[in-house]
Amino acid sequence: MNLQALMQQAQMMQKQVETNVENAKKKLAEQEVHAEAGNGLVKVTMNGRHVVKRINIDPSLLADEPDMIEDLIAAAINDAVRQADALHEQAMAGATNGMGLPPGMANLF
Repeated sequence: MNLQALMQQAQMMQKQVETNVENAKKKLAEQEVHAEAGNGLVKVTMNGRHVVKRINIDPSLLADEPDMIEDLIAAAINDAVRQADALHEQAMAGATNGMGLPPGMANLF
């Protein structure tokens, strides 16, 4: 195989990966994760691109200390971020699947 053919193959693979990554990002923006804290007193909905869509706070919680409410909100958001990260890893792995990338290269996207 000559160098020119190898370069053309690499360029085609790069374009394919870029297209797959863009499609995966669009799909992530449409997918949602749901997390909660305090046995459901605080609920967070976030998309796969880490955009918080909704925060629901049970009205009974509003009579409590603000510090506790803040902690529960933070806990729910952190849980949602972990779920969105897992969704992101899965989507990016699918976007680069079959491309023959060396181990660890898929994580660059």
